[in-house]
Amino acid sequence: MVSVRQAHQQSIVSTAEWLAGLPLANNAQVQRLGEVYQLISEQSGVSHDSDLLRQGREMVEILLSLNMDIDTLLAAMMVPLVQANVIERQSIEEHFGADINSLIQHVDTMDAISTLHNQSESASPAQVDKLRRMLLAMAEDVRAVVIKLASQICYLRSVKNADEDTRVMVARQTSTIYAPLANRLGIGQLKWELEDYAFRYQHPETYKQIAKQLKEKRLDRERYITEFVSALEQALEKEGISADVQGRPKHIYSIWKKMQRKHLTFDRLFDVRAVRILTDELQDCYGALGVVHTNWKHLAKEFDDYVATPKPNGYRSIHTVVIGPEGKNVEIQIRTHDMHEDSELGVAAHWKYKEGGAAGSKYEERIAWLRKILAWQDDVAESGDLAEELRNQVVEDRVYVFTPNGDVVDLPAGSTPLDFAYYVHSQVGNRCIGAKVDGRIVPFTYQLQSGDRVEILTAKNGKPSRDWLNPNMGYINSARARAKVQHWFKLQDKDSNLQAGKELLEAELAKVNIDSKHIDLAVKRFNVNKVEDLQAAIGGGDIRLNQVINFLQSQLHKPSDEELAERLIKRTNHTAKKPSKDAVVVDGVGNLMTNIARCCQPVPGDAIGGYITQGRGISVHRNDCEQFHDLLEAHPERVIDVRWGENYSGGYAITIRIVAMDRSGLLRDITTLLANEKINVMGMKTRSNATDQTAIIDMDVEIYNLDTVSRILTRIGQLNGVVETRRL
Repeated sequence: MVSVRQAHQQSIVSTAEWLAGLPLANNAQVQRLGEVYQLISEQSGVSHDSDLLRQGREMVEILLSLNMDIDTLLAAMMVPLVQANVIERQSIEEHFGADINSLIQHVDTMDAISTLHNQSESASPAQVDKLRRMLLAMAEDVRAVVIKLASQICYLRSVKNADEDTRVMVARQTSTIYAPLANRLGIGQLKWELEDYAFRYQHPETYKQIAKQLKEKRLDRERYITEFVSALEQALEKEGISADVQGRPKHIYSIWKKMQRKHLTFDRLFDVRAVRILTDELQDCYGALGVVHTNWKHLAKEFDDYVATPKPNGYRSIHTVVIGPEGKNVEIQIRTHDMHEDSELGVAAHWKYKEGGAAGSKYEERIAWLRKILAWQDDVAESGDLAEELRNQVVEDRVYVFTPNGDVVDLPAGSTPLDFAYYVHSQVGNRCIGAKVDGRIVPFTYQLQSGDRVEILTAKNGKPSRDWLNPNMGYINSARARAKVQHWFKLQDKDSNLQAGKELLEAELAKVNIDSKHIDLAVKRFNVNKVEDLQAAIGGGDIRLNQVINFLQSQLHKPSDEELAERLIKRTNHTAKKPSKDAVVVDGVGNLMTNIARCCQPVPGDAIGGYITQGRGISVHRNDCEQFHDLLEAHPERVIDVRWGENYSGGYAITIRIVAMDRSGLLRDITTLLANEKINVMGMKTRSNATDQTAIIDMDVEIYNLDTVSRILTRIGQLNGVVETRRL
């Protein structure tokens, strides 16, 4: 049996060995790490080979590669111990100082980032509060984010031998949140590792296949790159340009992503052969570009100058693709040594240069998006969209457009001129009456593209329209703009909202033949005190009209639990289109039959849930389906989590209802529109009402995603005489 003294001596030796194996650490860092490591061991009583200390050491090694400061290294070493309650928080400040204690507390607040993983649900008030605290912590000390990213890499490494469900869960969270966050902060060194691990766990067979193909042709590729680099070095030297030229490692995830985006096979993928040119001066970058394009023919479509127009995360580099020897394409990056370090370290470069202040402005630029959310948090939190706005800023694709003065505006992909207007200023959005893109008038539903120059037309007495809040109309895409419009209506006279809501609700009730006396049923459901409050909320945009109508319809035609379950099973299995095995994924369970529920007909993009039927597989419902909620209350044990498959591209049958004035040519106009949209009509029922000269048309159509539904409903609604369009 080993004595306590012997164990302690072994711990000291092991610690010394670990410290000696940190080539990236300077002498001062090694000494301080050793002192604190020893103190941690004494305070916590854990052995050197414990998982907690191992994780701390691993995080230190990751952060050393980013040139992080000593306080960050020490905090990272202690985070696993603090989270496991091995070290008491009150002792941290006493032994390690207030700065490290504060940094560890900020890392704790980063746990709220898990809220962003579920993109189909709004955050609860408690989650919104946690997100607010997380935003403040990130803005106050972004080192907490860097530690969290390092911790996630350690977690990914640790689950390598875990069961498949665990690996996939961690990988999905990584690809949804952590890798995009690393990219947003410009930390390429962490981004690539996060993406590769996530891809390896989510698509193991594809990962192995690409890895095998890389390995099989490695020697030929290395020979080719060596010869190409030699020729390029001679060409640069001939022109008097001093540069480091080297083959560039390719990450498996980036290879796969390029294959998917460009629909290429591995053999046709050009950036497997990649070279990087590093220069000392900016002018040498363009000099090197001239040498490259003079000696080899380049592909014009593959040229990007991120030096002249940097990415919003601060990334700067020149990208080009040339046709090298043997007709093979070679991707070339050209940048200065400083640009290269910035692309690998991102915000972490701030601490390397902190004493000299050289990177201060770059650091501020990289977290400008974060400060922007902080400035907006009251607006978006009030509408419940704080999580969505943060997701948009971190996760979603972005578009970069210009103001008339040439300033760059960074918006979520799919943004419209109204999103742009509200980004500029609330009053610009409120008074917007039109927009120009590159000098031409565009509709409010126009989706901005990167490079567009946008000019907003305003009127002194302009005001928002309630239609802007209708997601099916496509006027607004960003949470901030939506919150601003809702806020404007809230500030208006409550009597006006009450009257407008009353008129909207009564008109819609008349269309679906529901007596207004039944409105009381919706009061409790929507958390208001009386009917007048419900009407005012509808008028103010806080409650969506179609939600109220759908709820009332479900309550007035509500079957018993037994009838409901039986009817859903029958309708699901006999009339709904059965999806392929890749359409819907049941988390944690494989090889189960799934069926799209006819009652709500969810399509890709809808938030969905699953209900286990008796012997007939899983029926898949929209989360807001009232009949699904009834099943949830009656049989909660039979409700399970499901999600849309990532690679499914098949169609789904849904039913849309069109209410219109009965006129000659109505059906022709509708079917022509659907044909132009390439929508397949699978069935149709029509009936006319001679009393009010209206026609009701129920059409079964095949669609492929939620955007298609919104688009065709909006376009049909714009036809002459159409009163209402909605999805049944």
